[in-house]
Amino acid sequence: MDFAFTSEQEALRATVRRFAETELAPLARQADETETFPRPLFRRFGELGLIGVRYPEEDGGSGFDKVSDCIVREEMSRVCQSFASSWSAHSHLGLWPIWKAGTDAQKERFFRPGLQGERIAGFALSEPDGGSDIRALRTRADKVPGGWRLTGSKLYITNAPIADFLVLAARTQPELTPAAISLFIVELPNSGIAVTRLEKEGIRGSDTGLLYIEDAFVPDDCLLGGRTGTYPIILDSLAENRVGVAANALGMAQAALEAALDYAKARKVRGRTIGQYQAIAHKLADMAADIEAARWLVYHGAWRVDRGTLDPATAAKVKLVASECAVRVSEAAIRIHGGAGIMREYPVGRIHRDALVYVIGEGTSEIQRNIIARGLGL
Repeated sequence: MDFAFTSEQEALRATVRRFAETELAPLARQADETETFPRPLFRRFGELGLIGVRYPEEDGGSGFDKVSDCIVREEMSRVCQSFASSWSAHSHLGLWPIWKAGTDAQKERFFRPGLQGERIAGFALSEPDGGSDIRALRTRADKVPGGWRLTGSKLYITNAPIADFLVLAARTQPELTPAAISLFIVELPNSGIAVTRLEKEGIRGSDTGLLYIEDAFVPDDCLLGGRTGTYPIILDSLAENRVGVAANALGMAQAALEAALDYAKARKVRGRTIGQYQAIAHKLADMAADIEAARWLVYHGAWRVDRGTLDPATAAKVKLVASECAVRVSEAAIRIHGGAGIMREYPVGRIHRDALVYVIGEGTSEIQRNIIARGLGL
């Protein structure tokens, strides 16, 4: 397979890199230390067309493809994963199901304002007892006149403390089958939903919440697509997003390598830069090779998305390889920095903390291995 980025994609990369380095980088450390996302960034994302990068122009998007989406993710994550994480939870997980299955009225009410960054979205799927097992979902939706009553809980929901609405998964039938799981668009605040902001070790500048849901009313026109049984939309969204978050991991790995390389060229021991010592040079070489292998797999996965040939096992391979690469490379970067690696004036500690999130979030590495094994017929 011949592969090269188009001139439009290269121009997009240059634009996003310039934006990230000039507008995001100055905010990154403060966001991490205060554990606060700069909310005005969402409107800036909308102004630049970054929220809509993945969506067709006729639907209000920027008209790019999944490869381009991964370019945006890589470049934003290279500067600040917290910002990339909140952007991703909004632009893909929160909006994609509405674009894919929503009614015209739902798209006008939620999707289009979301593209502009005027309303912030999130995706409420994970639960305290379910982890990565979607089929174990317990939050239920009971039909009542004019709508539904939701009861349950959601955990580790990105953007929940700042969201204007969430796409929330709930069981609309008692049977433990995929057909019993549906999606609701839930506007916040809702008197039946209490949102607790969580404190984290990684992606600290991205708001994450716990939802306690007790008899929360959601009107009929907020059932996604006006129909129950939207479990396949969840699976499609997660498979595609695993390729997306792999690009996030790739950006973090690249940032860690660049920081380590800069330090190795500047730090001197016994009259030589530490990069001139073979032990450090070989470590940097391994990091570069690791990243290059992950990069090709990430963009192969994106290419498969654009051609409609992505399968769950391939998505799992992409996510597994890239996320584990980011952890390895960022840890190696800390080791190269030595004592400086645990000082906050250097970015490698933050990058490593952020990278660790992605061997857990969007399906743990163990879950990815289970999916890959099933693809092998095991």
